[in-house]
Amino acid sequence: MREIDGIAGLARVEGETLGSSEWTPITQELIQSFADLTGDRQWIHVDQERAARGPYRGTIAHGFLVLAMVPAMAAQVYRVNGLAMVVNYGLEKVRFPAAAPAGSRIRVDVRVISVRATERGHLALIKHTVECEGSARPVCVAEQLRLLIEEDR
Repeated sequence: MREIDGIAGLARVEGETLGSSEWTPITQELIQSFADLTGDRQWIHVDQERAARGPYRGTIAHGFLVLAMVPAMAAQVYRVNGLAMVVNYGLEKVRFPAAAPAGSRIRVDVRVISVRATERGHLALIKHTVECEGSARPVCVAEQLRLLIEEDR
């Protein structure tokens, strides 16, 4: 866990990769729970028998499941001290270049792209690259905007 001293400290690491999270398992139970929650029950995610004959030779995680796991994994990598609140302000770009098969493990690499002041606080653009153990391509690349509000505002 990298501790960063406030927004000024985050601005100082602009352009740097802050590190990687621990490996997190992608289980079929997790995939099924996400399918149940979202209603996305496409066979490549939930039908193990059919998926075994499909292009991935088994079920795969939903892209949005992987994306939803990013905040918890990124929280293992860094924390900015001195903030009253951090708000998910949105995403600039999201891609899913490869699949995360059931039974695999993923982790996220975190890079600070930019930090800029706004009327409401500071917007940090953070690039998250999710890799799957043993895969040459990332399973998700997402640039997230985070609105940072300092404690004394």
